[in-house]
Amino acid sequence: MLDTIPGQERAMAFMQSAAERPHHAYVLAGPEGSGKSLAARAFAAALLCRRGGCGECRDCRLALKDQHPNEFLVEPEGRDIHVDTIREEVWTPASRTAPEPGRKIFVIRESDRLSPAAADTLLKVLEEPPADTVFLLMSARAHELPETIRSRCHTVSFAALSEAFVVEVLMAEGIDETHALLAARLTGGNLGRARRLATSEDGLAFRDAAVEALDQAARGPTGALAAADLVIVAAATYKKGLKAELEQELSPFLDQKGRPEDVYRGAIRRIETRFQRRERRAERDYVDWVLLAVSSLLRDRVAGQVGSPRADLLNPDLALSPDLSIVRATRGFAGVEEARAALAEDLNLNTRLVLERAFLALAEIAA
Repeated sequence: MLDTIPGQERAMAFMQSAAERPHHAYVLAGPEGSGKSLAARAFAAALLCRRGGCGECRDCRLALKDQHPNEFLVEPEGRDIHVDTIREEVWTPASRTAPEPGRKIFVIRESDRLSPAAADTLLKVLEEPPADTVFLLMSARAHELPETIRSRCHTVSFAALSEAFVVEVLMAEGIDETHALLAARLTGGNLGRARRLATSEDGLAFRDAAVEALDQAARGPTGALAAADLVIVAAATYKKGLKAELEQELSPFLDQKGRPEDVYRGAIRRIETRFQRRERRAERDYVDWVLLAVSSLLRDRVAGQVGSPRADLLNPDLALSPDLSIVRATRGFAGVEEARAALAEDLNLNTRLVLERAFLALAEIAA
């Protein structure tokens, strides 16, 4: 499995060697979309599989989906990873026997978001790591991790993937060049998201919502409020669609009558907790995708006004609106990015009000 992560030959060569005699903790450092999550899953599979990561056995299949009973996945809840999360999902299970024979793997995503108290608690575990336990700390800002934690981990660096490389990988997987290029640009070179966008039937639904919202906002204040409502409804629809994914994740741990097997109740509880967190973030994440798409559309309009060739646009498959000046598009871009920053910074903000303010500003600019 460790041979299947594209574009990160140096990092994966190190991890392939490490899988034979693993250290107790690693930091996977690199920008978003560089393959850290894929690498963490492949490394976990290699450590949990009796054949070193064959990619075919039950252990591998579950590890590659973040569903293995011996794998503990920790993510931020809101902006931070709180101390209670580390106590309940790392400290306690690290000291207990693994649900199944073999190693325990703890994967901590966005580990730079550890609160000071959470970092101190994790440090105590890393100072005296339990036997047969491996910690994988993932971060796009590894330099923000406390030095006391970094010094107890091996750091594996992942380089940013170029647009050309992402397009090449997607085309090799059967995606036509136009869709591969569009997916690479709309996701900023994030290979995982680009693959999902290019292969999903509704992968461009967020951009469709952005196009419609931008058209609505151009009709004035009433249209701006309608645009905000449109985005809210689209985000709620996306959230509802996640229910089926939870059922798929739980299915390996249910008996023939659909009841949880006793030995896997801990794993089921972790999956449900992780899903609840994802569900809470789902609408906010989708709103951000739509706003990012609005930004890309406004950016294209600026680029088109200054004579950039169509091949350089983020949305080369869409026609440019001729009635939006550079100044108006630039001001609109700034307003949308301000809304994105506000929603990312303060999770208690009223999303609808932030959207209405951004689209009302766009309506005034377009007037």
